[in-house]
Amino acid sequence: MSKFFEMIKALMYFVVGTLISFFLRRLTGGPAEFWVELYVASAFGIGWGLAYFVDHPEWSLPKKMGISFIGIVFLVAVGLLCFNFETAVPSIIKFSTVFVAYYMIASFRESKSLRY
Repeated sequence: MSKFFEMIKALMYFVVGTLISFFLRRLTGGPAEFWVELYVASAFGIGWGLAYFVDHPEWSLPKKMGISFIGIVFLVAVGLLCFNFETAVPSIIKFSTVFVAYYMIASFRESKSLRY
């Protein structure tokens, strides 16, 4: 599969993950500001999309963790610029939980990847 289509699929995971998380939060959570809800939901989408993007068995663990760290730094920067510290921290926890869950599920497969 070409790298272009891999990127498109990772972006699709980001959008789908964000939408699912956003609508579940809106339906089950208490009333909150729209932009806060969207920011926290995007943490789920970014975690899912990045986990899929770095799911290459030939990539080294430091490379995967470096890309994950860039995602966390991005979330923190947006959270601190647009919101406050109390909003930014839960988004990092959500991102990390989704990222780790993706690889925990992948570890049960023989290929150690959900992509292949």
